[in-house]
Formats: sequence, structure tokens, C-alpha cells
Amino acid sequence: MARLRVSHIGICVSDWRQSLRFYHDVLGFRYLHELEVSGEPASHLLQLEKVELRAVYLEREGLRIELLHYQQPGPVSGPTPRPMNQLGFTHLSLRVDDLDEVVQELREAGVEVRDDTRIDLPAVHTKAVFISDPDGALIELVEQPGD
Repeated sequence: MARLRVSHIGICVSDWRQSLRFYHDVLGFRYLHELEVSGEPASHLLQLEKVELRAVYLEREGLRIELLHYQQPGPVSGPTPRPMNQLGFTHLSLRVDDLDEVVQELREAGVEVRDDTRIDLPAVHTKAVFISDPDGALIELVEQPGD
């Protein structure tokens, strides 16, 4: 098999500015660059007609994400939050040193913390909870020894 390298993970967003603030200002992803794409060959590659989109690239600790805002055709929403057993990508997971501190900071920034998902497992020194990005995409925060 030819050599494979990870490039990025794409996240479709309804408002690129709001999502940029969330991923950059709140979660600390570093802004790399952005571009606008329209027409061919993007329409062919993405299998959408008359594509007009803005792609914003961010990176944190080697993980690159691409925020995709479709001006044409507009974004399509599904169930929020997305069921974890729905086929396809389900969530982004981030390690944290102190879950309680991070959750408090995120609440102060207006981030939706999904308290109903929180687990605390003292026997294995693990805590976890999900938060939602501005469009409802799930992000898991995990505090666990052994990074």
C-alpha cells in the first residue's frame, strides 16, 4: 500500500466566524489559513452542485481541522446531538489535565457542557464529559493519567 499520512478532519459549520472563534479562541486551535472554493472541480469532488464554500484550517498538537462553510448549497442539519451509534464520524476527543477547571472555563465562555454525559471513575483516575460546538458537534474531554 502506498504511504498514507493524515491530512485533516473536515467539520461542516453553519457560521464560519462563530466556529472559528470557538475552535481558535476557546479550544486553542492555531489558525493556519483559509480559502474560498467554487465551481469545478470542487463540485465534482464533493458531489454537490454549484459549490461555493469557505474552508478555514486550524491546528492543535498536530491535529488539523478544516471548518467548511457552504454558502452554496447551504448546510444541511441533522439530529443534534448526533446519536453516537450513527454510522460515520461521531466526535472529536481532547485530553485535559484538569477536567473540572476546563469545564468551568468553558462554561464561562458560554460553551454548552453536556452534564448528562459526565462520568467520574476514581478507581482509574478518569473523568470525561462531552461539550458541543456551535453547531452541536460533540467534543469529548477526557482527564486520564498516562498521556
